[in-house]
Amino acid sequence: MDSITIEEEDEEALASLVPVPPRRKTHSYSQQFDLKPHHQIRKHSLDEVPRSTTLGAEAVYFDSSDDEFSTGGGLIVNGEGDCDGSGGGEDYAVVKPPPNVGVGEDDLEPLPEFIGAGGGAGIFKVPVRAAVHPGRPPCLELRPHPLRETQTGKFLRNIACTDTQLWAGQENGVRFWNLEEAYEAGCGIGGQVRRGDEDTAPFHESVTTSPTMCLVADQSNKLLWSGHKDGKIRAWKMDQPCASDDSNPIKERISWQAHRGPVNSIVISSYGDMWSCSEGGVIKIWPWDLLEKSLLLKPEEKHMAALLVERSAIDLRSQVTVNGTCSISSSEVKYLLIDSVRAKVWAVQSLSFSIWDARSKDLLKVLNVDGQVECRVDMPPTQDQQADEEMKAKFFSASKKEKSPGFLQRSRNAIMGAAGAVRRVATRSAGGFAEDTRKTEAIVLAVDGTVWTGSMSGLIVQWDGNGSRLRDVNHHHRPVLCFCTFGDRIYVGYASGYIQVLDPDGKLIASWVSHNEPVIKLAAGGGFIFSLATHGGVRGWYVTSPGPLDSIIRTELSQKEASYARQDNVRILIGTWNVGQGRASHDALISWLGSVTSDVGIVAVGLQEVEMGAGFLAMSAAKETVGLEGSAVGQWWIDAIGKALDEKNTFERMGSRQLAGLLISLWARKEIRTHVGDLDVAAVPCGFGRAIGNKGGVGLRIRVYDRIICFVNCHLAAHLEAVNRRNADFNHIFRLMVFSRGQNLNNAAAAGVSTAAYTLKTTTNPSTGTEEVKSDLAAADMIAFFGDFNYRLFGITYDEARDFISQRSFDWLRERDQLGQEMKAGKVFQGMREALITFPPTYKFERNRSGLGGYDSGEKKRIPAWCDRVIYRDTQSSPFSESNLQCPVVSSVIMYEACMDVTESDHKPVRCKFHATIAHVDKSVRRQELGKIIRSNEKIISIFEDLKFVPETTVSTNNIVLQSQDTVILTIANNSTTSKAIFSIQCGGHAIVREDGEEPDYNSRGSFGLPRWLEVSPAAGMIKPEGSVDVKVHHEDFHTMEECVDGIPQNWWCEDTRDKEAILVVNIRGSCSTTSTSHSIKVRHCFSARVCLLESKPTNLTKKLGGSRRYPTDISRNASTRPKTQDSVKRGKS
Repeated sequence: MDSITIEEEDEEALASLVPVPPRRKTHSYSQQFDLKPHHQIRKHSLDEVPRSTTLGAEAVYFDSSDDEFSTGGGLIVNGEGDCDGSGGGEDYAVVKPPPNVGVGEDDLEPLPEFIGAGGGAGIFKVPVRAAVHPGRPPCLELRPHPLRETQTGKFLRNIACTDTQLWAGQENGVRFWNLEEAYEAGCGIGGQVRRGDEDTAPFHESVTTSPTMCLVADQSNKLLWSGHKDGKIRAWKMDQPCASDDSNPIKERISWQAHRGPVNSIVISSYGDMWSCSEGGVIKIWPWDLLEKSLLLKPEEKHMAALLVERSAIDLRSQVTVNGTCSISSSEVKYLLIDSVRAKVWAVQSLSFSIWDARSKDLLKVLNVDGQVECRVDMPPTQDQQADEEMKAKFFSASKKEKSPGFLQRSRNAIMGAAGAVRRVATRSAGGFAEDTRKTEAIVLAVDGTVWTGSMSGLIVQWDGNGSRLRDVNHHHRPVLCFCTFGDRIYVGYASGYIQVLDPDGKLIASWVSHNEPVIKLAAGGGFIFSLATHGGVRGWYVTSPGPLDSIIRTELSQKEASYARQDNVRILIGTWNVGQGRASHDALISWLGSVTSDVGIVAVGLQEVEMGAGFLAMSAAKETVGLEGSAVGQWWIDAIGKALDEKNTFERMGSRQLAGLLISLWARKEIRTHVGDLDVAAVPCGFGRAIGNKGGVGLRIRVYDRIICFVNCHLAAHLEAVNRRNADFNHIFRLMVFSRGQNLNNAAAAGVSTAAYTLKTTTNPSTGTEEVKSDLAAADMIAFFGDFNYRLFGITYDEARDFISQRSFDWLRERDQLGQEMKAGKVFQGMREALITFPPTYKFERNRSGLGGYDSGEKKRIPAWCDRVIYRDTQSSPFSESNLQCPVVSSVIMYEACMDVTESDHKPVRCKFHATIAHVDKSVRRQELGKIIRSNEKIISIFEDLKFVPETTVSTNNIVLQSQDTVILTIANNSTTSKAIFSIQCGGHAIVREDGEEPDYNSRGSFGLPRWLEVSPAAGMIKPEGSVDVKVHHEDFHTMEECVDGIPQNWWCEDTRDKEAILVVNIRGSCSTTSTSHSIKVRHCFSARVCLLESKPTNLTKKLGGSRRYPTDISRNASTRPKTQDSVKRGKS
């Protein structure tokens, strides 16, 4: 149908509903008739991919299929890209299939096709594919990307790694992989593995629990601690035996109720105590001594163990609250970080940090994200902020009125009012305000002792150990979601799917797209950097990447393509119909769709003008502003089409998207349902200042056999002369269509994980500060555009068109088709294909009149036109290519026709059937092949051997004797002339010296924590070649013991007069070492008979080990209470 003509000033007023893109340059209408000479199609090999020296020339596109290809963006090493493409436009062509070539089991012959010009450049270029991704380092796919629909209630949320195991927290418990089995084949559907894990490396799962929020590994006690949404903390034994068939899920060792709300983060401090945090600014400490006691109880005494731990909690918030005023904010504590260098703990809230002493549990400093020290941050929220903003909006709106409003201006005001009302209701119900992009989303301790934080804006900030802001870096303008470190490298995971590698100074070493969804967790161990994406896929990146190892693996793995390449065929039916606000009978839907679906696997249906009218458009625009869509009429159509497709028995409804009068919906045959999923939706309005959905496009994106197919239903600008506007509408839709999880998906898995809010779909060049809009459509393996494109026949009268139609002279009419001419000129649907039209024009008819005599004969006598079309693009660079991993989706049209017997609208419905051959990877087999390469290739074995190098170091003494408040200097020297040495000092065990002279029994605290009487500073760091570092080993009197009853510390003075010993273990690694060496140093404290004031212990309390109290004001943490002498600080000697 024709659209309303909008005056310039009214269009400007209506455009204020949403940001208006820059007006595009247009060409004169006459230019479309300048035909280019016919040229043969350009042919080239996919191996001959043009490369450029920098990535800044083109946008970086994400890996939409999460498989092996790049589309103009790739691996960045030291700011330079090694995978990019550019090329000139292709000329149009008409191609016919080779003779006697059929597709499918019924051997149907493909139809001849018309290919538009301009498909060889920019975002219209066919994306490059390869057996192994050319734009990123090869990786171990421990858990290939599972279909989202299979993960409902089971999404992975976080990971933690040791040298031998990778643990993952999921929404229903925990699981772990033994890394020695990482290259083994998946268990397959025949085993006990559920859908989504068929190709996952062998793993073991726990019993069902509440969703896991955080994980921390305690290697000293071989325990994995997990925090859960129900407020519980659970412990799992790392070395427990598991049945090979996983018939007995692993069970927790102990658990207790730690918080009322979810446990957001757990860490184990330098002194072995566990710290946890939750909502309301709550931070709790669980002393190791009580945890150790609970672990010694028998499994049948779990209730007693839980009670023992729960009563030991130290609530830090209550300790820093005086007269009702708390020194830390009441906002949620999201993360905790152990500063093992200085024995501190950082607590991260959205816009502030608090720094605590791990030994004394004192609050040292509170600062905001800008580095400013705060004395009090618990500020009440501003209640009138939203009202003030609304008053400002009304004031400025009123001040801009310069003339009395016309009809469209009043319509615009009505739409704005409706949108505002819906938005206010949604905002009040959600309690939502715009998020501050300064919010901290990740924190990590670097090897040099500095702390790095990442924010939603992409800003990364370096802090020293005292909370002073050192430097800011920003290599990517997307939210930073996670960090991890290995050696002297810092790995950053972004919401865009990027991983970046930084050096200790924050300089960018490398960058690549690791997943097609946000990277929510990173973990290092076993020679890998493991990444977890929101969809649940887990990949392991070799610590040497990027480096020589990558090219060796890529070459070897590509040569084994035949062993893991697979092919499947699927037929796709696309239907499009402008229903003109009417409804169709069941018989009409059967005639259009139901009669041709016997061999079809996927059905995509697009409708236009489902519902129109000013009131409906206004409400639709208002609902879109708060993410609401759909209508009762649209639902009627979906149900009616589903009934015609026999969806209860044959097809399963996947999802839909409605934008005003535009509706798209998709069904998949139940037999292939296990290979179809990850459905996302999109909408781009093009009407009324690019704000209203009377014109525009709605899209669905889906994974089919691990390849991405996009379906886009369009309704473009009307009127014979509006060719340039139609071209601009297509360009606007193609560039701005952004897919996300929608509301109208048939499967509840659309909800996904909480980080879905971070799936922002614009991309930033990682090496520069420039941003470009990412086209989701450009990255797809196959795109199908269909709908009422509104292109007309030109240079012909109504009567001439009717004569040619009656004679079925469609060849001549095609020469007068606006869309064909624009595609020849490369101005629209660049490089895309359409089967040659052999059916009559589908517009405009009188309703309920059958046959060709039904064309509009009214006063306007609109010239018949092929308004309703289906145009597509796959991965073929030349027609009728063979399907393989370099050209994974090869499609051909085997039916393209209009249903002339359907009369319920002024348009005729059109249907198009494709036969698609899809090449994909058996990822379980490819992982096995990768394992064989790793174990057999001599060059790779040599590279891994080199990673075992550890610089030679020496320590100044192996024995240290301390008296009260003594300090001894331990010197660690790096003897290497070329390599940096990374050291960390832990306590291998501590004991009370036995009076009989026998060897004492050494016990280790959590994560090899230090005993409370011993301070080591710095306890970690980096030593330059031929350099050394002095470490202070200090004895601190420990007079205070705490007994906590219901979270309240009970204090008394006492003094342990026994001599004590500890074994310090100095671990040494290289800057990229996968192994370590160590030095053992025995530290003995000999009691000095110094007088100490004792208080009597309350009789109603039992003794608790491991607590601490705040020191009196005259005793500082690093100072002695006795006068210093020359013997107070000694230098250790060998």
